[in-house]
Amino acid sequence: MQEKLNAIVQSGWTLAVALGIRVLEALALWIVGRWLIGLATRMIGGAMTRQKIDPTVIRYIQNAVAALLNIILVIAILGFFGVQTTSLAALIAAAGVAIGMAWSGLLSNFAGGVFLVILQPLKVGDFVTAGGVTGTVHEIGLFASSIDTPDNVRTIIGNSKIFGDVIQNYSTNPYRRVELTAQLAHGVDVHAAMALLKKALAGIPNIMTSPAPDVEILTFNLAGPVLAVRPYCNNKDYWQVYFDTNRLIKDTFTAAGYTVPEQHYMVRGLAAGAGMAQSA
Repeated sequence: MQEKLNAIVQSGWTLAVALGIRVLEALALWIVGRWLIGLATRMIGGAMTRQKIDPTVIRYIQNAVAALLNIILVIAILGFFGVQTTSLAALIAAAGVAIGMAWSGLLSNFAGGVFLVILQPLKVGDFVTAGGVTGTVHEIGLFASSIDTPDNVRTIIGNSKIFGDVIQNYSTNPYRRVELTAQLAHGVDVHAAMALLKKALAGIPNIMTSPAPDVEILTFNLAGPVLAVRPYCNNKDYWQVYFDTNRLIKDTFTAAGYTVPEQHYMVRGLAAGAGMAQSA
């Protein structure tokens, strides 16, 4: 009886040691495999960078290759433990169909990401309005992309929403027009005010001379004429020109002694059967 017990214990220890060795071998295979996957993606990225391929495309391909190689690595480790990988592959395919039906939204995001990479309406570093968010593109991923808003908030948006919505890319063209207005009072000489602004705009740094800034009468309201003040500048200088021009409008009109615009209206009424008109 003691001999049988010793044989069982010995057999258990043998199985435990063999299983432990197999686990350590699988762990080593996982570590080495992950290192090789990282090396492969870095080599792909380096080769594509030397070919001056767009960074968005490089990152997208690296993510796709890494996902595929990780699946292959998991199947290889399971095969190392004696799992029938052929039946496992069929199971993965069937699960993929079921997951695809359940997660159709994720698949649409994936398809949107593919089109974003191929058509390139935007790329990393562009300042855009996409999916209702305005900011600088930080990353275009497999399923979602991230945009850093001007107040430095990272916003994640599904690729299908980006591709299915209007995309405004402010970085595509070499320059932009700054849209500002200047309110004048009724008694101000409009042409003199326009001449003052055109002359003063030449002193703001980074404003382009071709095309020249536009200073024209935009509309009229109860306070008086409204001027459109529209200088042009490179994309990187937009906010500097925007704020400097606003400050220049105020300082120029103050130095010229222009009165503060006030709304003018007429009130008409009847008193004791006689007509009365009053203005304010």
